[in-house]
Amino acid sequence: MLEPLAHSPHGDSPAQTYQKHVSGVEGRAVENALAAAGFYSGDRVRFVETVKAAGVYHDLGKLDEANQVVLKGESKKKLPVRHEDAGTKALLLLKRQESAVIAAAHHAGLFSQENERQKGNKPFRILEVSEHVDSRLVEYVEKHTACGLPVMPATQNSTSLDKCGFTRRLALSCLVDADYFDTAWHYGQETHAKQIQTRWSERIQVLDQYVSSLGGKDAKADGKRNAVRQAFYDKCKSAPLSTSRFLACDAPVGTGKTTAVMAYLLRVAQEQNLRHVFVVLPYTNIIRQSVDVYRKALVLPDEDPDEVVAEHHHQADFKGVDLRGMATLWRNPIIVTTAVQFFETLASNHPVRLRKLHQLPGSAVFVDESHAAVPLHMWPQIWEWFGVFTEKWRGTVLLASGSLCRFWELKDFITSAAGKQPVHDVVDTRLAVVMHSKESRRVVPKREVKPFTGESLVEWVAGKAGPRLVIMNTVQSAAILADSMRKKGLNVLHLSTALTPIHRDMIIKRVKEKLKYQHADWTLVATSCVEAGVDFSFRTGFRESCSVTSLIQTGGRVNRNDEYKTAEVWDFRVCDAPLYNDNPSVALSKKVLDGMFDENAFDQYDLKAIIEKAFAREMTDRKNTRAREILTKEREMEYPDVARLCRVIDSDTRIVLVDRDIAGRLRKGCRITPNELQRHCVQLWASRIESLRLRPLFDMSGDEYGLYVWEYDYDPDFLGYMQGVLQLLEISRTGLAIV
Repeated sequence: MLEPLAHSPHGDSPAQTYQKHVSGVEGRAVENALAAAGFYSGDRVRFVETVKAAGVYHDLGKLDEANQVVLKGESKKKLPVRHEDAGTKALLLLKRQESAVIAAAHHAGLFSQENERQKGNKPFRILEVSEHVDSRLVEYVEKHTACGLPVMPATQNSTSLDKCGFTRRLALSCLVDADYFDTAWHYGQETHAKQIQTRWSERIQVLDQYVSSLGGKDAKADGKRNAVRQAFYDKCKSAPLSTSRFLACDAPVGTGKTTAVMAYLLRVAQEQNLRHVFVVLPYTNIIRQSVDVYRKALVLPDEDPDEVVAEHHHQADFKGVDLRGMATLWRNPIIVTTAVQFFETLASNHPVRLRKLHQLPGSAVFVDESHAAVPLHMWPQIWEWFGVFTEKWRGTVLLASGSLCRFWELKDFITSAAGKQPVHDVVDTRLAVVMHSKESRRVVPKREVKPFTGESLVEWVAGKAGPRLVIMNTVQSAAILADSMRKKGLNVLHLSTALTPIHRDMIIKRVKEKLKYQHADWTLVATSCVEAGVDFSFRTGFRESCSVTSLIQTGGRVNRNDEYKTAEVWDFRVCDAPLYNDNPSVALSKKVLDGMFDENAFDQYDLKAIIEKAFAREMTDRKNTRAREILTKEREMEYPDVARLCRVIDSDTRIVLVDRDIAGRLRKGCRITPNELQRHCVQLWASRIESLRLRPLFDMSGDEYGLYVWEYDYDPDFLGYMQGVLQLLEISRTGLAIV
């Protein structure tokens, strides 16, 4: 009799036996669980055993004869019997409910409690195949043991893991990573990652040398600024390590928190023998800037910078076997990632996104520009997750911002015991107060009440002193404005996520070169991707009305180094549909901003007080019920709803590969590194992909975790993919096309 299979032959790869796959998954899943549990203050043995049992039985249903018929041929047909159900049933009979939940979720994702209740006496089962599976379960188990694979004993300890969604997600992550890795490894799409040593103490030393060299190199050109940065770095580096795992650092513009906060966290990592330091940034645009700094400042002479400091731009999580080896995983000592990727992973119910989460225990997380990291309504639930992470999994969280809002001090903000840990300030808050008072004098916020048309906006912006920065609320609006200005003969650059990361880097270099010439007459039109963290300094700023923090952060890109005696940042609105499209998600924050202007708040308070007032108003506004809804859904174990409500960017997006050469190489089966792939991709709304009829790279149409290919014009020097979109909009408007 032929040995049963777990995976079909594919191309040059032979079939994979059931025995080899299950033993491989069990071993790696237990390895993942042991590594995470080393930082766990709960029942470590039970956590590991929960993952092990799920690994042993996760593919039990593949032993069904109908499934074996499909697996023995080189076919991409779906298995006729949903294979998760058999392992789920076997684990439930062994009273291992938590393991059953994980096995059931390793393809379908974590459950909705209400949906499971509606199944009556068959929770976590797949009702369509349950009777078939029940009648053959003994047969499956006999085949399983005949392969020499272990069986798990029954247990009386069937309670949930901490009764906590965070811990349940970690357990699922341990299994999914093992399953995905083993499958991709078999098909030649994955390699064993090199283990990079943390070497925290050595990294502290090279970071000291890097910061000292900056002062020497630029002392004449920018002595005062470097003196402030060196002083702030020294304060962070020498600050006493706190017993609290919740930390805050109020660091206004120009203080160099990128390196200063890292100096403190490296000491924390060394003291607590942590695995990773995460740097979470609000926008993809500032990732390259931070990665460049960290690779210069933290990499030792005998190391590969790419292996030490990971650069994660997009939520690059892939389900298809052909792409699993290109998923972004959290394996490096230093991981620089986006708020979208980090926080949507915490909230996810889907195995594809949860795959990397098991690396988070025993890590320090630096949330930079925390005021802009996520929509405000997400913070109460994130704070609860951070509470579990810090209390149960030996994590450290540090929030920093040039506009830090102490939202955790708001009344009724914290609702759980885990979230009520004290927050320790890394440096004396009096230093921040002095710096914020200087910030208030650097830029004058103003408002233009009357909405503009597209044409009048161009004229108004061009009439102000340059160089000018204009930030729009949507990618399309930014492209329309930049294109209109260029057609008027104006000197303009464009920067948004319509450009791939590699092309955004090119534009940023041009911007920095042009900014060397003060009072030059030119304009950068951008989206919020340049709002925070980018080292730009313009003469005049314009921000399409969005929020208090967005306006203030735009001011951080204006007169940044006090080069100009006077500088303004303008709040404005544009009403010129359908070309200039609106972003309805900012309606509440715009209302709060209007209230601040009506009260002359920018004349009465310092920026820190304004930000805190705005945050409190948004959190308590009667329309802002989403925060309570997320908390309720998480406690009621409605995991799909939590994932939906916790989208950092409230849009359904897909990853689109722009580089056709890379697409061709992938189709031929060539291996592409995850970083190379990300650097040549953009993200588009699913609705736009559908309307443009973009095709997936492989046979995964409609798959949220697939990869699509851009098939229209793309301008790497100016508009990116919006070059093709604007051409289509023009055809739609006029009915004419030039061919």
